[in-house]
Amino acid sequence: MTNRPRARDLGIRIGKLEPGNHNSITDVAGVRVGHVTLVSGDGPLRIGHGPVRTGVTAVLPPGDDWYHHPVEAASWTFNGAGTTAGLTLIDEFGRIETPILLTNTLSVGAVYEGVVRYMVETIFAPRGAVPWFSPVVGETSDAWLNDIGGLHVRPEHAVEAIRNARCGPVLEGCVGAGTGMGALGFKAGIGTSSRRLTGDHEDATVGVLVQSNFGGRLTVAGVDLADAFKDPPSVAINLSDTDGEVHADADGASIMIIIATDLPLSSRLLHRVCRRAIFGLARAGSDGGHGSGDYVIAFSTTERHHGAMPRWRHELATDEGCITRAFVAVAEATEEAILNSLTAATTMVGRDGHERRAVPIDRLVEVLGKGTHRQ
Repeated sequence: MTNRPRARDLGIRIGKLEPGNHNSITDVAGVRVGHVTLVSGDGPLRIGHGPVRTGVTAVLPPGDDWYHHPVEAASWTFNGAGTTAGLTLIDEFGRIETPILLTNTLSVGAVYEGVVRYMVETIFAPRGAVPWFSPVVGETSDAWLNDIGGLHVRPEHAVEAIRNARCGPVLEGCVGAGTGMGALGFKAGIGTSSRRLTGDHEDATVGVLVQSNFGGRLTVAGVDLADAFKDPPSVAINLSDTDGEVHADADGASIMIIIATDLPLSSRLLHRVCRRAIFGLARAGSDGGHGSGDYVIAFSTTERHHGAMPRWRHELATDEGCITRAFVAVAEATEEAILNSLTAATTMVGRDGHERRAVPIDRLVEVLGKGTHRQ
């Protein structure tokens, strides 16, 4: 995997707030990310054999026993053309009690089984009983590059991604669940970013991780670049057509947006934060197409720890309007995470010679100019 720059390496600044140390969802203390990347084979599609361009990404809330120590959570669906697991429990009980796993559309079941295996083996079996619990799994489709019907993601890959999870810098682009994904006409994948909220009270962090795979017009720091790149090299995939075939067009695909924060936000307030992530998606150029599955999942690492963040708790209790800063943070971090998913990705050729080309960095810099800001 070659090293590609992130948006800030190119002088692109999104918004006014500053990022955390790693400009990553892992800037929220205790949050970890792990990947398993599956790449093999070339040439014509042979269902069940390849080529394989897929993977799994795991986002772990703090701790190791999420069932007995869940995090406060919320979810929101902007457009529901997708497959997820666990969102109804989040909506009903306002908590997440497992890691959050991302993969390709047809591998949700295998990854769900992997989360179950991990939870049973590491948490429940030592206690001698397995309760009812609800894994959280999301997806986007990599059918343009990957033998998606071959079901190459297996439960053990989900377990491996959880075990691989680490704090600190996060691999982006063609990695894990982002391996076969593309967005806005280019190769994309996993991206992440964060924002710090500082002031008279305790510092807080909002972090975002995205699995980018959606259609629209590439827009960077408020500049529509779709016409600057002539003959877009690849497009989004729309799986919603009634004939069941995979079609290449600019009106489909999806995104998963995962938000972590140490702000002490209730499920109700996290739900409000989820909805503001769509501002970042729109600013990046999404057209919210008919076939797009756009899902947002958010969790707070401190809400259920009642002694944590006392000043933020007091301020939110006395003036809920202060949450506007979190709205700004999540929109900025979502937009920048999407950009990072694009700039970090490399050109990839998949099944039947299908190609998704990387955003041409030199041309991007030429069009935007160094030090671009959007206030």
